[in-house]
Amino acid sequence: MTDMIATHDDARAKRNVIVLVAAQAVVGAQLPVIFIIGGLAGQMLAPNPCWATLPISLIVLGSMLTATPLSGFMQAYGRRAGFWVACGAGAVGAAIGAYALMLGSFALFLFGSLLTGVYMSANGFYRFAATDTASPEFRPKAISYVMAGGLLSAVFGPQLVSFTAEAMPVPFLATYLGVILLNLAGMALLSMLDIPTPAKPDLSLPQGRSRREMLQTPVIAVAIICGTVAYALMNLVMTSTPLAVVGCGFDTSDAANIVSAHVLAMYAPSFFTGHLIARFGARNIVGLGLVILAGAGAVAMSGVELEQFYIALILLGVGWNFGFIGATSMLTASYSVEERGRVQGLNDMIVFGGVFLASLSSGSLMNCSGGTTEAGWQLVNMAMLPFLVLAGGALIWLALRPSEQTSR
Repeated sequence: MTDMIATHDDARAKRNVIVLVAAQAVVGAQLPVIFIIGGLAGQMLAPNPCWATLPISLIVLGSMLTATPLSGFMQAYGRRAGFWVACGAGAVGAAIGAYALMLGSFALFLFGSLLTGVYMSANGFYRFAATDTASPEFRPKAISYVMAGGLLSAVFGPQLVSFTAEAMPVPFLATYLGVILLNLAGMALLSMLDIPTPAKPDLSLPQGRSRREMLQTPVIAVAIICGTVAYALMNLVMTSTPLAVVGCGFDTSDAANIVSAHVLAMYAPSFFTGHLIARFGARNIVGLGLVILAGAGAVAMSGVELEQFYIALILLGVGWNFGFIGATSMLTASYSVEERGRVQGLNDMIVFGGVFLASLSSGSLMNCSGGTTEAGWQLVNMAMLPFLVLAGGALIWLALRPSEQTSR
């Protein structure tokens, strides 16, 4: 992270990046934790195995529903206040989840998952917060560094699962209690953010484009499409992975290790993704990410040995990194300060809407469409193809347009 201390101009931005990296590592660890055990706990509580991944879907639904209001709240009261609210919701959601496990209540577990989605939504805003005080030159690197904080969460989260999953008589209860502590620690870390609250808009001045006008801007539309596809396909496959690994005869610890490798692959490239974007352009990096996601699907469909799970999930993580960070960089270069709250909330609402549909479909494809675990896993990965074609086609369409038309 030598660039983070290179110049004085971005001193405040670099301090904020350090805080956000720490928060990503600590409080962000709850996301890999919940994605590892959410489907397994859901399978344990659900009256129908087709609903096993519904808790994860409810987390994503909570993210989708709160993305726009949370963005507006941050625009009015600042990033720090928004992140505090989200950590509080994450702690309450984990507490309800723990209580639901004690009662054996699937409905209550779903409600806790919905509240957890508020934190997941806020976690997505870390990358935007990193750019709030950054110069245009530092923004892609700031996004990458914050995403790189997920490396520690990728190690810490799955290890927390391994140590706590069976630590109490009720499976996963100790894990959810640990998630409460992560959120409380996150509130303390995020109190150190130094991002000014945006000034109240002067209604006598231009307020920028409406949401509809922004969606009609080619570069914004394509950035949202590519970001949504990259995130949704990653979630589609990752959500089913623990079910597939355990269903193929491997242990829960194997599933945790595979997801850990996957999350490491999601964030490890972040140390150089910003540099690649600066050198080759965001669109080219997004395109490379889509190709790598296709490779992940091909490897997953080639078999269900442990090494195939590992390779497929590592490729899935790298493809997500390039596709999602590249799309975010495209987006952050396409709006004004006045439009920031609107476009960020709109983007994340659409992204998490796609992720919600993917996670909802994941359990059905995995458990209720193929007849066997292997057949369900094949269907999950085959479902990636049409969406990769959509995103790739949109990217090619944007590249073929005259440059002066892409921002209008």
